[in-house]
Amino acid sequence: MNGLDWAVLIGYFGVMVAIGIWSHKRVDNVSDFFTAGGKMPWWLSGISHHMSGYSAVMFTGYAGIAYTYGVTSFVTWSFPIALGIAIGSKLFAPRINRLRSRLHVASPLEYLKNRYNLSTQQALAWSGMLLKIVDVAAKWAAIATLLSVFTGVSLNQGILITGAITAVYCTIGGLWADALTELGQFAIQLLAGISMFVAVVLKLNDKGIGLFDAFSQPALHGHGKPLVGPYGTVFLLAFLFIKLFEYNGGMLNQAQRYMATGSPKAAERSARLSAALWLIWPVVLFFPMWISPLLVHAQKPDGSDSYGLMTEQLLPHGLLGLVVVGFFSHTMAMCSSDANAIAAVFTRDVAPVLSQRARAWNERSGLIAARVTTVVFLGLSMTVATQVNSPTFKDIITIVIKWVAGLMGPIAIPMMLGLLRPFRRSGPTAALTSWAAGLLTFWLVNYPINWNVDGGVPLQYQVSIPLAVSLVLYVLIGYLKPEDTPERLAIIERVNTDGDAMSATAVPAGAGAGAGDSVPAQ
Repeated sequence: MNGLDWAVLIGYFGVMVAIGIWSHKRVDNVSDFFTAGGKMPWWLSGISHHMSGYSAVMFTGYAGIAYTYGVTSFVTWSFPIALGIAIGSKLFAPRINRLRSRLHVASPLEYLKNRYNLSTQQALAWSGMLLKIVDVAAKWAAIATLLSVFTGVSLNQGILITGAITAVYCTIGGLWADALTELGQFAIQLLAGISMFVAVVLKLNDKGIGLFDAFSQPALHGHGKPLVGPYGTVFLLAFLFIKLFEYNGGMLNQAQRYMATGSPKAAERSARLSAALWLIWPVVLFFPMWISPLLVHAQKPDGSDSYGLMTEQLLPHGLLGLVVVGFFSHTMAMCSSDANAIAAVFTRDVAPVLSQRARAWNERSGLIAARVTTVVFLGLSMTVATQVNSPTFKDIITIVIKWVAGLMGPIAIPMMLGLLRPFRRSGPTAALTSWAAGLLTFWLVNYPINWNVDGGVPLQYQVSIPLAVSLVLYVLIGYLKPEDTPERLAIIERVNTDGDAMSATAVPAGAGAGAGDSVPAQ
């Protein structure tokens, strides 16, 4: 990078901070901070939903998969996400929006204390927060890895730079700042992605290789196969099921995008836009990665540096800076949205249980707590990021695929399925048992059993078995031990109907209780 590239990068950081300052004026209370007051246009919510699912992991971990295996990186990642969101646009998006509009909650988990009980809500809240710290840590490590390729700064310095900038704008501007910066980041990504695509096509032409002839080259043998290596049919089906829950709200930050729109119909349109973007746009981003073995030789065994090396070689200064900005935009979009979601969970779900003072927060003190929590979460995730590539966490893609995908299911199943009428019989016993058994299964499959199986447990089973155990137990226990009380049924009906259709069905006191409200006895 030269002075022009640095100018582009610094200018980008300046714009992000400016957006945060501008958004600060639109945040008057906790609802504005966490759900944009339900005033976000559906198209902005859709773009924000799409962008908040990316990070620099795509350009490191998934670039390594594309470098090694080819198009399976799209078939087993962005395609299942697109399909999962499309299904969820009808199944989950409208119902999650009604959590805000009908139950008046600001956190996706806030309704769980009445849908199940306080213990269930706290179990899901704490485990979700801890998982998100590890997940976001991987994102910081990914962008720091790319930054080191271009600038030579150390991993820890890169984590500090990106984390500090993100903390400024998302802390002062809340979800509005997240969404508006993600809109700008989408425009930057569009320019950067097209620039890289064109640069790769031109380089292939210089080598006498046509766009559609590339996969016939010996260096790309097998790269055109949709399912290859550890990414087979079982992995694809498991990932589709996991992403159905994860990208429709199971990882919390996407749920906020649905909650931020003005109506259930707007949330549905938002999800459909995000699904369409996930189906089309990643093809443009992935193509240079699929072709990368023809153009560069990765220095790292997993190929995670291949995209960075290719970018550095192919793009002129200025455009190189734009692509680096694109890397940052991906990571900052996801990490800021995660920080906002976890701050919502802590201030609305956890703090009122831990502290009597938190239950008496007014709008000003609740907003201060939300901002402080956001900073604390970012700091913790940045600290954990320094341990990526250690024996505990291993490499970036291991964290994203094994830990996050494997642990997300047991946390998300009670939250997401609890919204749907067919699972109304499943109460706190089903929720807590399925959650605990899923986490235990993750540990057994990935450690004791993995250590005693020759060659280890295949990746697809490491991520799918915990989710399968949780799902089966949630449904089975609900059937054998139904806990569908009138109060719980009332909650379900409120999130499944619009208007005053269920006005005759009383909602129990505290259904939307959060910070500033008393916690009902269980």
